[in-house]
Amino acid sequence: MTTALIAEDEPLLAQALRAELGRAWPALHVLAPAGDGDEAVARALQQRPDVVFLDIRMPERNGLEAAEAIVEEWPADAGALPLIVFVTAYDQYALQAFERAAVDYLQKPVQQARLAACCARLRDTLALRAAARGADTPTDDAALLGRLRSLLAAPPEPAQAPLTILQAGVGATLHMIPVDEVVYLEAADKYVRVVTAEREALIRMSLRELLPRLPAERFWQIHRGTVVRADAVATATRDDSGKVSLTLRQRPERLVASRLYAHLFRGM
Repeated sequence: MTTALIAEDEPLLAQALRAELGRAWPALHVLAPAGDGDEAVARALQQRPDVVFLDIRMPERNGLEAAEAIVEEWPADAGALPLIVFVTAYDQYALQAFERAAVDYLQKPVQQARLAACCARLRDTLALRAAARGADTPTDDAALLGRLRSLLAAPPEPAQAPLTILQAGVGATLHMIPVDEVVYLEAADKYVRVVTAEREALIRMSLRELLPRLPAERFWQIHRGTVVRADAVATATRDDSGKVSLTLRQRPERLVASRLYAHLFRGM
């Protein structure tokens, strides 16, 4: 039985999409809808649907953030990643991002013909997956991961001078931390935790705001909430789920690169 999860914070819209799916794909079993991004992630990981329809604008996590979390946290024993369809009220100009990324989407209000075409593509993809399983061929999620990476790529920010010093507070003391000394950065609510070989500190800035001001060739995003200085990484070990465990030269802890960013660590 093919299952689908709808994530939509407006109950009437969720009910309408569920009804339209019933007409376009009668054999599809649609689970009870999730009302926000956090619930969508929790329910997807628990119920493991074949398809997830994610509204872009939702409270807590938005649809893109929910998709990223589902992909990063998908259990190794759960098989192939769910197929993800984004549902959006954006205009055609904004939808170009979805088209460039070759990610399937539905525009509100959802048109029956467009939904029927989307469902046909989903059925075809799931049939190919089933055939691959029957042939004992491992399912390759690389294409899906690549499309999602493309969609998640931050739009160009207005040019700003690159940071060379991070001003981080530790209690009543302000530490001037050279960027060259940063081993990794970790999102912490409304702050970023700055970790060097010798200390930790917090700066009042989001990771999304900070990342464009760091040299991209040196600082690599490895998880939705973690950025590491590339030359601080000593080893990278890939596990069966596609995640990569990193050891560091100057710190004892291990970091994990999610499936979305594991492609950064390949042999030369």
